[in-house]
Parts: sequence; structure tokens; C-alpha cells
Amino acid sequence: MQLAQRVQQLPPYLFAAISRMIEEKRAEGVDVISLGIGDPDLPTPPHLIERLQEAAADPANHRYPESEGLPKLRAAMARWYSNRHGVTLDPNSEIVVLIGSKEGIAHLPLCLIDPGDVSLITDPGYPVYEIGTMFAGGETVRIPLSEEDGWLPRLDEIDPVDAARARILWLNYPNNPTGALADRPFFERAVAWARDNEVVIAHDLAYADVTFDGYVAPSILEVDGARDVAIEFNSLSKTFNMTGWRAAMAVGNAEVIDALTRVKTNVDSGLPQAIQQMAITALDDPRDSITAHNAIYQRRRDRVVEVLHELGLRLDPPKASLYVWARLPEGEYFSGDYAARLVNETGVVLTPGAAYGDAGEGYIRISLTVPDERLEEALDRLSRFARGEKVL
Repeated sequence: MQLAQRVQQLPPYLFAAISRMIEEKRAEGVDVISLGIGDPDLPTPPHLIERLQEAAADPANHRYPESEGLPKLRAAMARWYSNRHGVTLDPNSEIVVLIGSKEGIAHLPLCLIDPGDVSLITDPGYPVYEIGTMFAGGETVRIPLSEEDGWLPRLDEIDPVDAARARILWLNYPNNPTGALADRPFFERAVAWARDNEVVIAHDLAYADVTFDGYVAPSILEVDGARDVAIEFNSLSKTFNMTGWRAAMAVGNAEVIDALTRVKTNVDSGLPQAIQQMAITALDDPRDSITAHNAIYQRRRDRVVEVLHELGLRLDPPKASLYVWARLPEGEYFSGDYAARLVNETGVVLTPGAAYGDAGEGYIRISLTVPDERLEEALDRLSRFARGEKVL
């Protein structure tokens, strides 16, 4: 059997490798605690589950959904952007409902990339930006980020040859994995660069509402003229602890949204309507559940930061996202080796920064999405390890 080249070239998905490592250690009898995957442990708010159950009992929701999403859901998404970001969107032409933002991110290159075209991807970054480009037959040019630059790309240093071939510039702020932030002036520069180079910006805003210390994350669409060159992916997954329900949206430039909608109508049948009804309720709710969840994540962040300092890791406490990104201690250079040692000696799984690109080497990522008692157990083990005690 001969598999397609695109599949043969496909690397193992990052979190699949982490899952295998966990299973191997558990098979050895180790009580493994994973701080590696950003999947909220907090449940979806109960009243949203009640709305889902009610909608699931309605036979009208048992049929094929509309691929672009229910008009009422797209209207609710437009209200969300108006209330949250002060951005007015046309629900009929500037919004499409996604089956999770990962789906839309993977499909976008099919709309814009032909063989020989380029996606510009920040490094470190979410692996799906590159995988979607590869499936579309395109090439990836990585833009290395650095701690010294606040993990923001130096757009004016992009090679003009690469810029001329580029069709997409991927941005993601608040950032995964680094937790870095982008302000409005940065987005203004990015929009100007994209306009000058005739490149579409795809901004991944999945962590906009997981924020701490009073920080409020902007949308790139708040910038004048952004809709001429940009679309934005937004998700209910992290905002409302709804990762399992796969409700998300792409919004912005009408021409690109139309292209993404056409791709989707040919490859999927849309988000189940009962989930869409739940999403409407979530988007129109007060922010009480978001505020409560963020208070929990912030408390966990503070505990993680405390113990990472004991380990000698260097970091600034993040103001957003579900992760803490930290530089390895002095004398440690390889994130994979460091993470493997922690697994072997403590049973605690952290994500090596190199898994997100070459520029992530020398760092590790810790997720805050672990129940409090398990997180405390993991942190206790790491603290004992820092003191030179035998843990396992």
C-alpha cells in the first residue's frame, strides 16, 4: 500500500506523542500527572448543559445543520464582537461557524494557498498552522520569535522574497505557547504590513478571554482597515470550558469568509444545531462564569510560578492564556531532555518548548488545566525535586 506523500510527511501530532509518553509511564506503575495539554478541567457551566439537553430533545435539531451556522448563532456572534470588542460585523457575510477553531485553521490554507505559495508562521507556534499549509500544497516560512522582542515578530525583517510569495501571515495573541501579548499598535503595524505586501492575516484569538490581573485582550479587527486584510478565529472552547463541544467562529474579511464557507460546505455538514443553541446562550450570557473561571486559573498560575522559581526556571507571570512559559534553569539547554528527566524522576509531564519550533528550544510550557488537588500534588513533587529529594 502506498500512502500519499502528504501523509508520509505528516509528523506525529504533538499531544499524541505526549499521550504515548504518559501511557508508557503508567504501564510502569507510575502515577503520572500531565501538565502538558491545555484542555480545561473545569466543567461547562451547568445552565449551558441544560440548554444543550433541551435543544437535543427538539426534533428540529436532529437533522443536518447549515454549514455556515444558524442565522441566530451568527447574530449572537456579531453581538459578542460588538459588546466585547466594539467591532460591528455583518452576520451574513463576515461570520462563519466552525466545528472548533482548529478545523477552520486547518481549512483556511485551502482557500488561499496554491502549490508554491507560502504561509508565514511564527516560531514557536501552534503546529496546525503549518500542517494546514502542507495539506494545501504550500510551503512554510518560519519567523523566529524571541523573549527579547516580547515574542512578537519583526515584520520589517521578513525577507522580501518570502513576503512576495506569502499568502497568509499567522498571528496568535494572547499566544500559545508563550502567553505573550500584542497591543493595538502592533496590530496596526501588522495590518499596514499585510496591506503593503498583499497578504492575508489569520489571527488566532482562542485565548482572548482567559486573562488575569485586569488585562483585556484586543481583537485585530479593532484596528481601522483590518477587515481589508484579516480574518480572526475565535472559540468558545477556552472562554466557556467547551472544548468538547467544538463551537467556534471565523470572522472578518468577507471574501475570505466566503471562501472558507465554500470549502466547509464541501467537506463537512456543520456544527450540530443543539450545540449551536447552547452557544447562543453562552454568547448572550453575562460574563460571570468567565470571571469565576479566570479567578481559578489565576490562583493556579500563581502557585505554578512560585514552584518554577524554586526549580530555577526564569519567567514573567503571564497575563493571559492557560499556560506558563518558562526558560530552563542555567546549565540546561534541551527542553526535551529536561522534560524527560522530570517525567522519569517525578512523574510530572511538562511540554518541551522545542515541540513548538526551533525558537522554543530552551523553554518548557506548563498547563493550568489540572484539578487543584492533582496540580498541588504535581507541584509538591517538583518542589521536592528542586530540593534534591527522591520523589519516585
